[in-house]
Amino acid sequence: MPSYIVRYGSMRNLGVMQAGSTDSYRRGQEVIVKTDRGTESGQVLCEASDDALSHLDDPPSGRILREFGDQDADDLAANEAGRAKLMKDVEKQIEKLGLVMQLVDVEQILGRQRVVIYYLAEARVDFRELVKLLAAMLSTRIEMRQIGVRDEAKLLADYGDCGKPVCCNTHLVKMPPVSMKMAKLQKATLDPTKISGRCGRLKCCLRYEFETYDEIQKSMPNVGWRIVTRQGKAKVIAQQILAEQLLIETEDHRRMLIDASEVLSVLEKTSPAKPKKKKKKKPKPKPKN
Repeated sequence: MPSYIVRYGSMRNLGVMQAGSTDSYRRGQEVIVKTDRGTESGQVLCEASDDALSHLDDPPSGRILREFGDQDADDLAANEAGRAKLMKDVEKQIEKLGLVMQLVDVEQILGRQRVVIYYLAEARVDFRELVKLLAAMLSTRIEMRQIGVRDEAKLLADYGDCGKPVCCNTHLVKMPPVSMKMAKLQKATLDPTKISGRCGRLKCCLRYEFETYDEIQKSMPNVGWRIVTRQGKAKVIAQQILAEQLLIETEDHRRMLIDASEVLSVLEKTSPAKPKKKKKKKPKPKPKN
């Protein structure tokens, strides 16, 4: 039987869904799927080929029940219409129990078999009493999901500084780790307000070209290395990574920009020493009277 990769749920989950033996679906087609959470709406991305599956790590499985129909659209609209009231009801119960947590979003599964509550919290929260109250009030199963600030942006953010929809809410499946090292290597501004995304963390896009920068830099002489070029012996002063160029200083103190391919050999691999941190002097103890 044919299988397809389907995107579903508020968190844009990807699952491998089995279709009927005679069913065929195209990219972008809206469908109703059966997952481990219940009956949900989803969108077909592609066939579950070996190549497509190689990009996913242990994806959940399920099956495609049918094409998305008018009744499904009405059910989704009803869920969305009651979402604001549901959020208020959940917030009231959280305040009533005095739980230290921030409600982010509420997702009601299409078949109303489950309500998923997304929240932020700095510490572990005992929400057992909250689940009991909500289960009795809503007559359905309650699932609590603690998320991070990147996941919050994935749920709620719209557009980034680039003017396009945020990556985490469009094509990103996983939240890749991003470090300040990536910004420094790409010579991006280190102003936190300019390299931080809607989530307040470093922008995911800093990672997109990092591997290319890293690979090119490793093929070039480092700053501080002594090299031999057509102009003679020189020292590397700076790197232009994407252009694959080096700023060098020759023995007669001339500075010039050359292609990395013009380096004939490396004489000495020495990088500039990092300045030592000055140790703080401990205050001398006051003499006792």
